Amino acid sequence: MKTIPGIGEFFARLVDAEIDDIARFRSPKKLAAYAGLVPSTYSSGGKTYHGKIIKQGNKWLRWAFVEAVAPAVASDPQLRSQYEHLKFRGANKARVAIARKLLTIAFQVLRDQRPYEWRGANGRESVSVLTLR
Repeated sequence: MKTIPGIGEFFARLVDAEIDDIARFRSPKKLAAYAGLVPSTYSSGGKTYHGKIIKQGNKWLRWAFVEAVAPAVASDPQLRSQYEHLKFRGANKARVAIARKLLTIAFQVLRDQRPYEWRGANGRESVSVLTLR
């Protein structure tokens, strides 16, 4: 868990305690809804509107991943480029989007029981955080 950019010792323990068993969640979307990192929706007249993130959900998990965005963006060039691309919509929207991406990465890391691996721009070069090649 600590191999994910932005997740240190404290956040790894907090996420581990709050998620408990990852098998409870069938998909990253279910975990994002549990954490409260999904937009609210309002439908009327055949149109659906998306609003701010929902207030329900695990506030500690949501807080941990939103706070992990700054160090993650500073250390991972791929996340930094995605953040910069999304920032024109608003800095807070970009932070929430990257927080949800980090949550999806955490879901895959916990489900597969493997460390996070950074993929290069061409998709072929990969650097494992634990063992540098």
